[in-house]
Amino acid sequence: MSNTPAPNAAPETAAEAPVKNDFIRQIVREDLASGKHQAIKTRFPPEPNGYLHIGHAKAICLDFGIAQEFGGECNLRLDDTNPAKEDPEYVRAIQDDVQWLGFHWHDLRHASDYFEVLYLAAEKLIQQGDAFVCDLSADEVRAYRGSLTEPGRNSPYRDRSVEENLDLFRRMRAGEFPDGARTLRAKIDMASGNINLRDPALYRIKHVEHQNTGNAWPIYPMYDYAHSLSDAVEGITHSLCTLEFEDHRPLYDWCVDKVGLTQSPELVKPLTDKGLPFEAAKPRQIEFSRLNFNYLVMSKRKLMALVQEGLVDGWDDPRMPTLQGIRRRGYTPSALRLMVDRVGISKQNSLLDLSILEGALRDDLDAAAPRRMAVIDPIKLVLTNLPESHEEQLTFSNHPKNESFGERRVPFARELWIEREDFEEVPPKGFKRLTLGGDVRLRGAGIIRCDEVVKDADGTVVELRCTLDPESRPGMEGANRKVKGTIHWVSAKHGVKAEIRLYDRLFTVADPDNDEGGKTYKDYLNPESRRVATGYVEPAAATAAAEQSFQFERMGYFVADRYDHRADAPVFNRSVTLRDTWATKA
Repeated sequence: MSNTPAPNAAPETAAEAPVKNDFIRQIVREDLASGKHQAIKTRFPPEPNGYLHIGHAKAICLDFGIAQEFGGECNLRLDDTNPAKEDPEYVRAIQDDVQWLGFHWHDLRHASDYFEVLYLAAEKLIQQGDAFVCDLSADEVRAYRGSLTEPGRNSPYRDRSVEENLDLFRRMRAGEFPDGARTLRAKIDMASGNINLRDPALYRIKHVEHQNTGNAWPIYPMYDYAHSLSDAVEGITHSLCTLEFEDHRPLYDWCVDKVGLTQSPELVKPLTDKGLPFEAAKPRQIEFSRLNFNYLVMSKRKLMALVQEGLVDGWDDPRMPTLQGIRRRGYTPSALRLMVDRVGISKQNSLLDLSILEGALRDDLDAAAPRRMAVIDPIKLVLTNLPESHEEQLTFSNHPKNESFGERRVPFARELWIEREDFEEVPPKGFKRLTLGGDVRLRGAGIIRCDEVVKDADGTVVELRCTLDPESRPGMEGANRKVKGTIHWVSAKHGVKAEIRLYDRLFTVADPDNDEGGKTYKDYLNPESRRVATGYVEPAAATAAAEQSFQFERMGYFVADRYDHRADAPVFNRSVTLRDTWATKA
């Protein structure tokens, strides 16, 4: 996997990065100061059952960011304990996403690396009387579990002997029983007020081939069990997760304490036999709020349905909130890191306005994106007082706020393309662009007057015939003449025809997850979320590298498509408008 930064990446230097003081970093500082930990180790543990989305960006920035800030290490660990839903495609995308965001893991691990350790730990729990094999079906387990107001009931199989439990568990491991026939459950407390402690399952039978271990295992560990012990095996000091795992923390601690890896070196022998390091520690789980934005759905299940039902063009559709999607849309790693910093880390879940995300991208690209001219809905403009052979090169700054971006030469000729919306034959009140008989400034070229309008048989304007004031070029005395507006253009002779994809929000309502009235999120899909236009760009835009972002002057921020863009057939995706157009709609 390449570690080359994306074209728009601009990682902060240590001198530029502000000191962050959220509650998690305060805990880390106190743990280091007290001597509880000599070094910090974190992990980012995604399940490879789909593509990562914007919400994961917060976790990635936190897990890797804290390790980076405090001179520690962060592992990327794929939590591959449910092979029926996992795929190597997702693994590759996850690694790509983390590196694209500008982070690098210390070790690449998989929960499956520890399957033998987890199995031996389960046998230890059985021998201690802390786990038993249960024959109840899934429906029966639910019935026995009780409710928030009623305690659960012990399984009739809870008091099996250690010998019987070991025999049954080993036969489960040998593949003797069918899926769902038995589970291994922790023996904790069926009357606990925390339902997660009511004898939760630790292992289930699944005769499913695993992407890493093949058909070696007919049983697979449950998430809470595998996650806690994987943290302990890797020596994770601070296990950071979102608030929905707060009620799971007692089970997390129970698993770590009852197994006691540091007191049982024989459990980790399978690791050392494979040459994997064992750095046992007692990790501390700390929860923080998820990242949720309006106008989006963040459920992997719902995103999967959009893909599988063909309602979007795949996981990397630029309208999707996946990291692969927003990368193709033109979001930059620095914009996402800026957004995460602005949102902050807290214990309070909230639904954030999407303008926060879009605003971070605007601010990032305003500083980082060179300027270019492009016309999306073209109409021909002819400067009749120039000879047909007229051609010249005008000099333009690449960035009006930063001289270090340099300058470029833009071809100018007698025939130009301008935006159709920049002309009105009968202008509405307050219109400040080109009208019949009116003047407007042509960006960098001078002041023009529209003398004649040419229409087709249907009455549609197809050409504007104008006169250029030869004394109004920038730097000339006539350039100071007052006119109402300035418009941009592209030379008709030199401009390159381009496919321009105009992306907008995927949903029309702020809360697409709201299913009131029998509607689902699919009913709120925005039919205008993607429009495709054929326009023209100046040559310096056409030759852009894939994923290069520009501000198309007066039009918004656009990116050369990651896959489809070519210099001879440019494809640009609109990343974000210059202003929050949805705020004006509302």
